[in-house]
Amino acid sequence: MTEITRTPSASATSPAPRGAGDARPGVRLRAEGLTLAYGERTVVRELDLDVPDGTITAVIGPNGCGKSTLLRAFGRLMKPTAGQVLLDGRPVHRIPTREVAELVGLLPQSPAAPEGLSVADLVARGRHPHQSWYRRWSSDDEAAVAQALRATGMYELAERTLDELSGGQRQRAWIAMALAQQTELLLLDEPTNHLDLAHQIEVLDLVRELHLTTGRTVVVVLHDLSLAARYADRLVAMKDGRVVAQGAPCEVLTGELVRDVFGLRARVRRDEETGAPLVIPLSRHDRTAADGV
Repeated sequence: MTEITRTPSASATSPAPRGAGDARPGVRLRAEGLTLAYGERTVVRELDLDVPDGTITAVIGPNGCGKSTLLRAFGRLMKPTAGQVLLDGRPVHRIPTREVAELVGLLPQSPAAPEGLSVADLVARGRHPHQSWYRRWSSDDEAAVAQALRATGMYELAERTLDELSGGQRQRAWIAMALAQQTELLLLDEPTNHLDLAHQIEVLDLVRELHLTTGRTVVVVLHDLSLAARYADRLVAMKDGRVVAQGAPCEVLTGELVRDVFGLRARVRRDEETGAPLVIPLSRHDRTAADGV
């Protein structure tokens, strides 16, 4: 399939930070010839991908295509068998763990916490990368936690345990923990997993608001194609461990791509309310053929 690309927006073309080596302007996170495997099973194959700075990039694709594995590699949790992930122009696996944690926040799929942990204690864990034997808890840490709780609407629930919260509230608490790290890059692996539609919208609204108010670069894995198109500036479609299309949602998300990548007939229309592509799946009982936007 022909790869779709687009020119980064003005917000995605800010100069690379000093000391970034051969980092591309406007790109702090990049996969170059990336191959990832679990033992003998290769999951991601020779993948090249730039993440434009200052954007929300949503990664879509069928189960098992390598989306979550790619995010793990971006967060330095998985070492490539070939190729590399570059962070500010440097191979991420050559950067000290603490430094990566100060630059990149990763919220994995279905995170777990000890029973009885309070929201405040969970969010405080986001400050661990900033701690050391010579630097203990400080007023800066206290301020970062309070700011993260307020930004996610969790300040009034800080003393509650995670067990007492609804699914949407728990996800907001985990996002608050990631925010407390105060990283400029945020990786979210299926943050709407197991949530009903109202809570999915609640969480994605929060992600979008945080992006708009702080300028954070966000990479998020999502299953719902219509929601991905609605909230992301850019879509990356994966199949069999490779990127098959990337670009603006209205360019990437077509009936042809849904059929080729997901094996699903669908109509793709433009949402009258948001202007984003809207995917309408067709069952085998529908007699009309799928078409594009």
